[in-house]
Amino acid sequence: MLLVHGGPATAVVRGPDGESVVLLSGELPEVLTDEAVHELLDLAAAILDTAELALFRTCLATLRANGMRAGRSIEVDGAVLTVYEG
Repeated sequence: MLLVHGGPATAVVRGPDGESVVLLSGELPEVLTDEAVHELLDLAAAILDTAELALFRTCLATLRANGMRAGRSIEVDGAVLTVYEG
């Protein structure tokens, strides 16, 4: 899973290898607020299946606990979420 900030659009897509990619417009926030997490989960629900969405929720919780910054990678249950700023 990739979380990419800074592009001109906000979307959840599948990459060429089938991995989920969350593209977010705007600046990379230092802290993910409850509202921001809710918005991310609503957005992700459009493309992720139930298991992927639950895993994404867990990854976001871990990311919130450890701070969000470009280049950060976290691993949860074998899934890796990486934050990029483009």
